[in-house]
Amino acid sequence: MSTAEQYKKFREEVDEVCRNCGRDPRDVMVVAVSKTVDTNAVLEASQAGAYDFGENRPDGLLEKYDALPQARWHFIGNIQSRRIPDIVPRSFLIHSVYKVDHLAKIDAAAKAAGKIQNILLEINSGEEAKDGVAPDMSFGVLAAARRLPNIRICGLMTMAPQGDLEVARSCFAQLRELRDEIQAMGLVDDIYFNELSMGMTEDWREAIEEGATIIRVGRAVFSSDFA
Repeated sequence: MSTAEQYKKFREEVDEVCRNCGRDPRDVMVVAVSKTVDTNAVLEASQAGAYDFGENRPDGLLEKYDALPQARWHFIGNIQSRRIPDIVPRSFLIHSVYKVDHLAKIDAAAKAAGKIQNILLEINSGEEAKDGVAPDMSFGVLAAARRLPNIRICGLMTMAPQGDLEVARSCFAQLRELRDEIQAMGLVDDIYFNELSMGMTEDWREAIEEGATIIRVGRAVFSSDFA
C-alpha cells in the first residue's frame, strides 16, 4: 500500500470513529508525524489530502518546510532556546510549550517574523521522564503567555502513558477537564482556547472519544506495518 493509499485509509478510519461517538469528523485534525520519513513520503501524503505535518527536530522542520511550504507545519518536539528563531517562522502551531522562559523568546521571534504564534501548553501526564508542566502549575504559565502580544494560546497537549489504553483514556479525560476548568476560570480567550492535542498511533481512538481535536500519528500514516 502506498503512502497516499495509507493516508486515505487512515483518514477514513478517523472519520468512522468520529461518527460512531457522535462527533463531526471535521472537528478532528490529523497531524501526520513525518519525523522518520523523507520528503518524498511527505509529498505523497500531501497529494492524498494530508495538510498538517509534525516534526520534532528543528533541522527536520527546516528541510521539510522548504520542500512543502504550502502545508501547515507543527512543531511537536522538545524546544531548545537557541532554535526558537528557526522554529517560529515555520510553525503553524507549536505543541510543546511549557517553560516560562521560552515564552518571551517565542514572542520576540514571532514579532520578528511578523506573525502571531499559535501555541499549546504541554501538560505532563504524571511520568517523570516526560516533559510538560504539572496541571496545577499550568495556570501560571498561561498567565505569563497571555501577557505577550505575539502569542496565541490555542489549547493543551499531552502524551499519555503507553501500554494501557484505559490509563490513556483517563489521561485524555483529565486533559479535557483541565481545559474546561481553565475556560471557566476566564484565564484565556475562549475564542481560540479549544484545542486538545492528544492521541498517537496506539491510542488515537480513545483520544477522539475523549474529545481530542488534534491527533498526532506517524506509523499509522507512513508505516506499512499499519496498512
